[in-house]
Amino acid sequence: MSNGKLADRAMKVAFIGSECYPFIKTGGLGDVMYALPRALLREGCEVRVIMPCYRCIPDRFKERMVWRGSFMMDLTQDGRTYHVGVMESVLDGVTYDFIDNREFFDWGNPYTGLWEDIPKYCYFSKAALAALNFMDWIPDVIHCHDWQAALVPVYLRTLFSVTPVGAARSVLTIHNLRFQGICSIEHLKYWTGLPDYLFDYAVFKVNDREANMFKGGLAYADRITTVSDTYAGEIQTDFYGEGLNSHLSYHREKLKGIVNGIDIDIWNSRTDKLLHAAYGEENALQAKKLNKKALQERLGLAVDEDKFVVGLISRLTDQKGLDLINTIFTEMMDERIQVVILGTGDPRYEDAFRYYESAYKGQVCAYIKYDESLAHQIYAGADALLVPSLFEPCGLTQLIAMRYGTIPIVRETGGLKDTVEPYNEYTGEGNGFTFDRYRADLLLDAVRRAEWLYFEDRGRWDAIVLRDMEKDVSWEHSADLYLKLYGELKG
Repeated sequence: MSNGKLADRAMKVAFIGSECYPFIKTGGLGDVMYALPRALLREGCEVRVIMPCYRCIPDRFKERMVWRGSFMMDLTQDGRTYHVGVMESVLDGVTYDFIDNREFFDWGNPYTGLWEDIPKYCYFSKAALAALNFMDWIPDVIHCHDWQAALVPVYLRTLFSVTPVGAARSVLTIHNLRFQGICSIEHLKYWTGLPDYLFDYAVFKVNDREANMFKGGLAYADRITTVSDTYAGEIQTDFYGEGLNSHLSYHREKLKGIVNGIDIDIWNSRTDKLLHAAYGEENALQAKKLNKKALQERLGLAVDEDKFVVGLISRLTDQKGLDLINTIFTEMMDERIQVVILGTGDPRYEDAFRYYESAYKGQVCAYIKYDESLAHQIYAGADALLVPSLFEPCGLTQLIAMRYGTIPIVRETGGLKDTVEPYNEYTGEGNGFTFDRYRADLLLDAVRRAEWLYFEDRGRWDAIVLRDMEKDVSWEHSADLYLKLYGELKG
């Protein structure tokens, strides 16, 4: 069988992570935990997703959960035991197992504060492995995500090594290296119950006082992945490595970048009911004009199909390059441009964009909250989308924009570099406009190059629109790469 499938039976993969759409989602991790298992299921895998049973999961999902059973599990250094309940639900063929414990998951949001979250995710990592043994469902590969599940590879090779689940191999994916689960050595020792020899510099230890959960997981995982090939290289440098660059460089032989995809059933311009006019490649050029008109009318912009509409859908933070946009905004605004901003974040950026909206009436709309329907309408109605991030492990907005025929203007970092090929004015090749160094003047230059092509060579611009819509941004390609990786682990 091809690309990592076992020859005699379906590959069995367990996903372990702290959030998953549609049950609970705070960021891109939730999207991946939803979409990748579905893609692997279509490739013939048996898949389970294991996550906490948070109180804040909507009741409509809790009502569909079935009780699988419970057991007691020891956890801490002094041998305290905790209840582990297992609730189960099946959605679109994927089995979801929810670890139930009211003491850890029955209050607040998924992430509260690091002091409270450390015990919560120590418990969850160990309980997830114990639940697999309890259910007698032993995977070939356990794929865990970010620091909240980083203890899974450590437990797997230590306390669970002689249990049935110990036969599984582990993959740990880095979605956001900025958050690592750092706490005092004594705090982590107590809540994990792990032996002292793990608390050295090769595994958990950061300094004489602190331990790092993510660091330990990276040391013990059989493979490490992150969400783009470029980001895999970047995190081995001082600037992007968040203090773990040397550790990651040491483990570079097991580190691989695999770009995320998007759910092409949700993000489908042909079937999207939130659009004024649905469309495919065959009628995109005309339909995007209709969607632009509807967007302008909804947001109080001057209705003119010849305006160059630039969208920004983002958290309003420094990481997303908002300082660059703020620096060039006034210079960028000429009579041919309209700008639509959707998002919330740092108050100084919220206030700045509100000011620009009042200063450029009919040209700028700052929608300072999140609105799902408006996001879809911006993807369909804008001509270009700005993603000038300081760093971007993968990025999804540029993939969605291309799916809708909206041309991305991005900085060459992380997944943005891996998915957006710069337009070449001599050959006409490329699918977006890019700049390399993190400088406002280079962002302005990229906007001006895009604007020039839009007005002066519409034929080439339209060719990029159609080329972007034809680009495969689905999870299927990424799923094939993960299947190959899993197959290499199983031999």
